[in-house]
Amino acid sequence: MDRIVITALVACGLSLGIGYLLLPVLRALKAGQSIRAEGPTWHNSKAGTPMMGGLMFIFTAVLCLLFSIPMMEDFSVFYVLILGLCFGLVGFLDDFCKAKYKRNLGLTSIQKALLQMAVSAIYLYLLYKGSILTCDLYIPFFDVTVYIHPIAYIFFAMFVMVGCVNAVNLTDGIDGLCGSVTVPVMVFFTAAAVAMGKLEMALLPASLVGGLIGYLFYNWHPAKVFMGDTGSLFLGGIVCGLAFALDMPLVLVLVGMVYILETLSVILQVSYFKLTHGKRLFKMSPIHHHFEMCGWKEIRICFVFSAVSAVMCLVAWVSIQGRIG
Repeated sequence: MDRIVITALVACGLSLGIGYLLLPVLRALKAGQSIRAEGPTWHNSKAGTPMMGGLMFIFTAVLCLLFSIPMMEDFSVFYVLILGLCFGLVGFLDDFCKAKYKRNLGLTSIQKALLQMAVSAIYLYLLYKGSILTCDLYIPFFDVTVYIHPIAYIFFAMFVMVGCVNAVNLTDGIDGLCGSVTVPVMVFFTAAAVAMGKLEMALLPASLVGGLIGYLFYNWHPAKVFMGDTGSLFLGGIVCGLAFALDMPLVLVLVGMVYILETLSVILQVSYFKLTHGKRLFKMSPIHHHFEMCGWKEIRICFVFSAVSAVMCLVAWVSIQGRIG
C-alpha cells in the first residue's frame, strides 16, 4: 500500500513539473483552443488558451509505470496504458487538426468513431487472448455473473468503450471539470485493484490520481491550459480499460454516472429539439452548460459534480463487496 501512496505523490510532483515545462512550449506552438460558436458567449475569452495539457498526466502515468517495471510481477497493466495512449493519439490528431486549421472541429465524427472502434476491438482481443478478460458479466450488488457468448460480449464491450470514451470527452467543457470528476473514479479503481490483489494494476489509477491533481493546478478556473481531446480521450480509455481489465464493466454505470448524465443531457436535448420543432429541454447542453446558464460559477459546478462522482464511487464500492471480499 505504501508503494501505491508513494506513486500518487510522485505523480503529483511530476505532473506539476511537466506542466511547468510544457506550458511555454504549447504557447510557443500557438496550440490554442477555438471556442464553439454555439457555446456560452462568455467562453469566448478563453479562445487561444493552450490545449493538449493532458500530456501532463499522460507523461506522468507513463513515467510512473516505467519506473515501476523492476518491481513488477504482472505486466497486464500495460494493456490498459497502451489502450489509453491509443485513444489519446486519436485525441491528439483531433487537437492537431484544430490547432493547425484554427477551427473547433478536428477529425470528423466518422473518422473518430472508426478509429475508436478499431482501438477497442484490438484491446479486447488482446485481453481475451491473454485470459485477462472473461465473458462472464459481473452484476454489481447481486454478486452474480452471467455468461455471454464471446462474439456478443466483444460487440457489447466495444459499444461500452466507445460510449464511455466519448462521454468523458463531453465532460471536458469547463475549467477543472473533467479532471476533478475523474479523480474519485481513479481512487475507486486504485482501491478496487488493491482489494483484488492486483497491485500492479493499481499503479496506473494511482499515478493518475496524483497526475490529475497536479494538472488541476494549471486547469483550475481560470484555466491556464486545457487537456484537449488528447487528455479527455486518454482518460476515457483508461476508465473503461480498467473496468474491463478488472472484469467488472457494469461498474461504469456507477463510477461514470456524471459522464453518463452529461451524455444523456445531449441526447435528450437533441431529441426534444427535433420532436418539438425547436424547443429546448435544457438551456444548453451538455448539462454543465445548463447550470452555467442558470448562474452557477464554474468552480461551483466542479465541486458539485465532483461530489456526485465521489458519492457514486462509494456506492460502486459497496456494490462490488462480493467481488473483492
